[in-house]
Amino acid sequence: MSKLSLIIQREYTSRVKKKSFLIMTFVMPLALILIILIPLLLSSVKDKKVRQIAVIDTGGLYLPRLQNTPNYQFIPCGDSAEACKNKADYYAYLIIEGNLTEGSPRVRIYSEQQVGAELKDYVQSQLSQMASEDKIASYQIEGLGQIIRDSRVRVKIETIRWTDDGNEQKTSSEISMIIGMITAMLIYFFIFVYGGMVMNGVIEEKSNRIVEIIVSSAKPFQLMMGKIIGIALVGLTQFFLWVVVVLVLVVIGNRFGNIPLDGLSPSMPGTESSLPPGVLDGLQALSSISVGKILFWFVLYFLGGYLLYASLFAAVGGAIDNSEDAQQFTLPMTIPILFALYAGIYGAGNPEGPLTIWCSFIPFTSPIVMMVRLPFGVPFWHLVLSYGLLALTFVFSTKLAAKIYRTGILMYGKKTTYKVLWQWIKPRR
Repeated sequence: MSKLSLIIQREYTSRVKKKSFLIMTFVMPLALILIILIPLLLSSVKDKKVRQIAVIDTGGLYLPRLQNTPNYQFIPCGDSAEACKNKADYYAYLIIEGNLTEGSPRVRIYSEQQVGAELKDYVQSQLSQMASEDKIASYQIEGLGQIIRDSRVRVKIETIRWTDDGNEQKTSSEISMIIGMITAMLIYFFIFVYGGMVMNGVIEEKSNRIVEIIVSSAKPFQLMMGKIIGIALVGLTQFFLWVVVVLVLVVIGNRFGNIPLDGLSPSMPGTESSLPPGVLDGLQALSSISVGKILFWFVLYFLGGYLLYASLFAAVGGAIDNSEDAQQFTLPMTIPILFALYAGIYGAGNPEGPLTIWCSFIPFTSPIVMMVRLPFGVPFWHLVLSYGLLALTFVFSTKLAAKIYRTGILMYGKKTTYKVLWQWIKPRR
């Protein structure tokens, strides 16, 4: 077995055997599912407290038409909030002055504590509806209100894509956006976590002087690449285990939680489906997305983006003596990753925009931004060109990182600056 293979095996096995790896691998999917389910369960718990709202309607036009809710009751009061304060303990005081359709009306809500947006939005929507009805009635045209209501037509737009063989597939921009953002966030997460793991591993070995023993039997480049590739395999292992754990949880939910997985597939013509039409349309749109293609390119872009940034993280780890000095050197790497994330968020709403397309070609942003574009459909030559540039940049960055790593891992006590790094990587005459 070659020295590089031994280093890769050591880096891989030493990390997958750690308790932290096992906890992150098997607890994280369950935690994510709970994070999704708990807010849904909590949102189903209704607030049963009834709050009384004192209403001062100077014109007497709107108080009789205010509709109570299970949480809010509108109570008639005097002419001012000050006069009502002595009568009862109200949650808030609603004052309506003037006619809302003419003049200079004024609507205010007084309270001792800041009222929630729910109450404000409810009152605002009711008063707006009343003002619209009064405005329509002021024209004194028979049936005008019904005519206006009948004229409000909501148009539902279906998005359909032509396949290569000429068939039609129902698609969904929303589902494509969700898939793109999830895969982009995963790559963003992996680059930061595992790139930082490479840097911290190098710093630890350098501070413990273990690296001095290792480089006596292996070349610095082999040591750096072994660490990078070994941790990359750790990331891929964790990702695929997450997929397996999620599938197992879904199957368990189907078995014991009565989740109708058989109903998740679009119904065939002539058959009935128990799912609501909106959910069924979403599942039909989901079936138009090539999951295999997205997984394939996800793995490639994860490897490409990770290898690019991991080589730079390894160079930083070799150049410094402790993690406190890492911030000034990791900042130039953090900025393009954060910019890629913001470009990806923008690209989710405009996948064919100039910013999105250009950032999907730039190697330092393409791993994240291209994953946002992929569910919407990307020309094959875009993928080839983007990944080719990413691979070439990785080769170039690895050569530069190797020069820094080779010189820096055996240097101690000297303050490293950008000027010193340039001395290490510049061509020698």
